[in-house]
Amino acid sequence: MSIYDIVGVPFGYLMRIIYKICGNYPVSIILFTVVANLILLPIRYKNQKGTSRMQLLQPKLDKLKKSYANNPQKLQEEQQKLYQQEGYNPMGSCLPMFLQMFMLFGVIDVIYKPITHILRISRSVREAAVEVASKLIVEGGGKELSFKNLRCELYTMEQLSKTPAKFANLGEDFLDKVSAFNEKFTIFGANLGQTPNLHPEEWTKEALVLCLIPFAAGVAQLISSIYSQLHQKKVNPTMQAGGCMWGMTLVLPLWSIWLAFTFPAGIGFYWICSAIVNFIITFALNQYFTIDRIKAINEKEKAKAKEYAEKHPGKKTFMQKIMEQQAIYDEELNKARVDENGDKISRSEMNKQNRDRIKEARKRMAEKYGDDFDENDKED
Repeated sequence: MSIYDIVGVPFGYLMRIIYKICGNYPVSIILFTVVANLILLPIRYKNQKGTSRMQLLQPKLDKLKKSYANNPQKLQEEQQKLYQQEGYNPMGSCLPMFLQMFMLFGVIDVIYKPITHILRISRSVREAAVEVASKLIVEGGGKELSFKNLRCELYTMEQLSKTPAKFANLGEDFLDKVSAFNEKFTIFGANLGQTPNLHPEEWTKEALVLCLIPFAAGVAQLISSIYSQLHQKKVNPTMQAGGCMWGMTLVLPLWSIWLAFTFPAGIGFYWICSAIVNFIITFALNQYFTIDRIKAINEKEKAKAKEYAEKHPGKKTFMQKIMEQQAIYDEELNKARVDENGDKISRSEMNKQNRDRIKEARKRMAEKYGDDFDENDKED
């Protein structure tokens, strides 16, 4: 069982409830995307608060970097002092980001597996259906479809819409249920189980709608990316938005357009909804976290940190422990970079020392276990 299956279960129940209420899959995707993002909102709020506080601290951090450019160890110590004074934990945004990514696995699983989460067809019947779809795809010149493929159900629905008779004897009224679902799996007359094609056999209304979905997904992502870049530049004028960064801003939407042409249109439609909802939430959070509000939040966090330090004078924070371990590692590394006279050694000399240590360790192991050891043996 994969992480998608585990996290997808609760979101699957949510999607099923929404679909039962509205009875239309595209509308269900829109509502599901909104609800899922509202569930993730507290996590995104905390993450955005941490990012905004870091932007507030950035000028002070830049000043420290200039002051201790030639003394990395001292720089780390001063940064740690600053974080303690401000009550800021640079690792604090890691957990919210991890939880957000973890929950997104469930969202993706629900979107990719409507037969599992909405129709509740048993695994054995789904496996048989995917096997039938795989044979049809191979006969058409495509690659074999595996049940482990996350998108196997969407491809199965696509094949069923083309040749329904092949799925007639699978049990649990599979053909009737999926065929009925396919009729509601449409937007503007286009079946979302079909894969968009730039060169369809005939330019029908359905072919046009399917073709527009990938481009709409790319445009939605492009708008969101450009807004994020402009906002970052606004709140942090010293940030250097190089050509590489802007290049990625343009390349990623183009890549998503190409990718959307290789998947069933339901995936592209979800990407459109997700990009729009994410843009709205990001815009709202950016409007909420004004400079004045962040300064007020920062003062409260500083007061909390000061109060905690006074109540627990000898207790070290998690970040302090991390920094101490890093300092020990740096000290050991610096020792390894000098010879017996205290002079710095070159990288090639360091590599030779490391090889000698490994060779000596192998020799001791050979002596311990009675194995042969060749003194002239060289490492690859």
